[in-house]
Amino acid sequence: MNKISVKLFLLSMVGSLLFMSCDKKSKVEKAIEETPVDAVKVERFDKEFFETSPKDLSKLKKKYPYFFSPKIDDTVWTNKMEAPIWREVYAEVQKKYPNTEGIQSEVETLVQHMKYYFPKTKTPKVITLISDMDYNNKAIYADSLVLISLELYLGKEHKFYTFPKYLKQNFELRQMMPDVVKSFAFREIAPPTDKNLLSQMIYFGKELYLKDLLLPEYSDAEKMGYTPEQIVWCQENESYIWRYFIEKELLFSDEQKLNSRFIDVAPFSKFYLEIDNESPGQVGSWIGWQIVRSYMENNDTKVDQMLKMDAKEIFEKSKYKPKK
Repeated sequence: MNKISVKLFLLSMVGSLLFMSCDKKSKVEKAIEETPVDAVKVERFDKEFFETSPKDLSKLKKKYPYFFSPKIDDTVWTNKMEAPIWREVYAEVQKKYPNTEGIQSEVETLVQHMKYYFPKTKTPKVITLISDMDYNNKAIYADSLVLISLELYLGKEHKFYTFPKYLKQNFELRQMMPDVVKSFAFREIAPPTDKNLLSQMIYFGKELYLKDLLLPEYSDAEKMGYTPEQIVWCQENESYIWRYFIEKELLFSDEQKLNSRFIDVAPFSKFYLEIDNESPGQVGSWIGWQIVRSYMENNDTKVDQMLKMDAKEIFEKSKYKPKK
């Protein structure tokens, strides 16, 4: 076979593989689109709270008992209703979200994907609220309820945000569904059986793989909570990160500081080298994601089974090799 024939053969093979991949994806997405889902109901607790007179607080407590702890005096709530700063927050939320049609549509699409991969998933009711700027609980998935704190999705440049840049870069509408999936994943993924770095990497890699399945139209940067530049940095330095973990014998180390260095949300990862200031945080989670992706590409395992698997087994069967 001459060089031209070989080249044409290789091109045809690549084309066939791409076609098969796209065809498979389209079949899955078509099946997902045909998955029946009840209409998602969205309730604006944030609006009801700030448009309720303090004297009618008891009616609100009766309607939403799960938002009002009996240990908290009513004056805490009535003071919040009337506080100028919170009324300003409410006004800004109303300006950004005069209606919730977009949120409803996004949640319905997400629930379709959830039901396809996890048939027992219930169609939840969505309740929007204005909480206390708790960035660790921006969105909560609670089986039959999804709670979304709208004051944390006003846009990263909003005047209210005095948080560090690495946190407020994710205070965007586009991070709402990834945050919901993160909370959903916590219920579905078996907790790590070991405390070593690899177990943590694989645990969060599983979470990110769920985002691959449930949010296929989202970019890797959006799934990770990175900027596009941070994703590029990880891709370009994947081989270096992996070599560092291997040479320093970190994968099976139980040293707790490794979580803050490579797993936790942070302004940068801590290699204790000059590259630290260029790196994003969570590079360990990102590598774990690539390992889980590699495992699922090289093994015939159902998603729910993979989520219960031991990290070491996933790693050993993943055939993971960093891209150079």
